[in-house]
Amino acid sequence: MSEMQIQSVLQQMRALSQSGRIEGARPVEAVQPARGSEGQDFASKLKEAVRSVNEVQQESTKMQTNFELGDANTSLPQVMLAMNRSSIAFEATNQVRNRLLSAYQEVMSMQV
Repeated sequence: MSEMQIQSVLQQMRALSQSGRIEGARPVEAVQPARGSEGQDFASKLKEAVRSVNEVQQESTKMQTNFELGDANTSLPQVMLAMNRSSIAFEATNQVRNRLLSAYQEVMSMQV
């Protein structure tokens, strides 16, 4: 997951958080995103980000297996780099998940 994708997700979370604090705003359950709106865009971006993390992890596993089998085209530095990239992508996804959960808990604890 790239830094730009993470920043985009966090920015959308902040915007949703701010819109929930406006006086007279409808409850979150009553707000339905229109087709092609930001809500649907957020879901598709999140899905794509998770898919890209999965691809990075699969590539890392494939490189590790190739190295273990003695593939001459796969070097140890390449494998280590792929494994670190995979680890960082997973950790970033985990942090986004934690932020989403805390934002959800905050929204659920708001008085309407």
